[in-house]
Amino acid sequence: MGENVGSERSRAAVVVLVPFPAQGHVTPMVHLAAALCRHGFRAVVALPESGGAANFSAIDCAMEETMAPSFEALLRTHNVAFVVSDMLASWAIAAADRCSVPAAGFWTGMLATYDLICSAPELIRRRLISSSGIPLAVGGVGSSTSSISEDLPRLTTEDLPWLVGDLNSQMARFAFWQRAINRWAPLRWLIANTFSGDGGAAAARLRVFRVAPLEPAAAGGGASSFWEEDSSCLRLLDAHSPASVVYVSFGSWVPPIGGDLIAELAQGLETAGRPFLWVVKWAPQIAVLRHGAVGCFLSHCGWNCTMEAIRCRTPLLCYPVAGDQLINCRYIAEAWKIGVRLESMRRGALEEGLSEVIGPAGDGLRRRLAGMSEEIFGRTARRPPPRN
Repeated sequence: MGENVGSERSRAAVVVLVPFPAQGHVTPMVHLAAALCRHGFRAVVALPESGGAANFSAIDCAMEETMAPSFEALLRTHNVAFVVSDMLASWAIAAADRCSVPAAGFWTGMLATYDLICSAPELIRRRLISSSGIPLAVGGVGSSTSSISEDLPRLTTEDLPWLVGDLNSQMARFAFWQRAINRWAPLRWLIANTFSGDGGAAAARLRVFRVAPLEPAAAGGGASSFWEEDSSCLRLLDAHSPASVVYVSFGSWVPPIGGDLIAELAQGLETAGRPFLWVVKWAPQIAVLRHGAVGCFLSHCGWNCTMEAIRCRTPLLCYPVAGDQLINCRYIAEAWKIGVRLESMRRGALEEGLSEVIGPAGDGLRRRLAGMSEEIFGRTARRPPPRN
């Protein structure tokens, strides 16, 4: 269990924050804890002692069977003012409700994803998905892709965030979300790591606090990372001309894209003839994205990565893999138009995508990105001048 303490420790109200134990969820929760400390609260971030669980199902089982009883005992024996629970850690919301401790939900991504998850009963009613969450064939034949919304961006059943892995995995994730939705019922407040204009209709019954940007610098920089950052890549960037390098990273916790696709991507990057920095483990990402040599970010479109790219005004070449990444990509490429979707890793597709985001063809995209960055993060988010 990690702890951040306000200046008047003995009198400060205690807030317990419960993240889903994956890097992309822990980071914004730690930043939120730091913000609460700056406002005079004593913030305690509850995490398992070790990160032994390696996949979504194992993490879910460990939380339900191990963390839930321990957490409820903590609430019954300590004077906790309120709980902030990641919406994926719905067991903590249920425990707080049983202990009569007020709880707020914390949504780490776009509210558009929250809306889509909450729309599952309506999708079942419209016969777009089965009762187990699997897309149904259009008209009973051929394709299983149906339009969910004709608004911008247009979402389809291919974008459903529980469609990860094989059929059994997809049904298990859908059941996970249905259980979570039921546990969200007692909530009155929702804290969202996002900004206005990204949905939120399903949260109309709640008082919603959009708190982005949660500034990492004010929260102690990389202190929330599970892994040590390797800064040696910055020296490599120093050797390249402005806006010439393709930065490639698929985040901290995504389903594998497969050996064949990795080989295809590597070959495509080499054939494109542009310098690239491909991070497999962990790098100081904000420092990389702010570096003048970086021309674009080839990303899986995880929400933290998306926010960091907007903050650093780095154009996105999108290759979403699963989960909320698909919806994020729709907004990036279709609604906000600050990036381009990469439809495949084939050499021709990769070269075409790079040409759309690097160089004169991407001028309009960069202007929109600069405007969006300034609106969300302010003038302080400007990239430093390119290095020679």
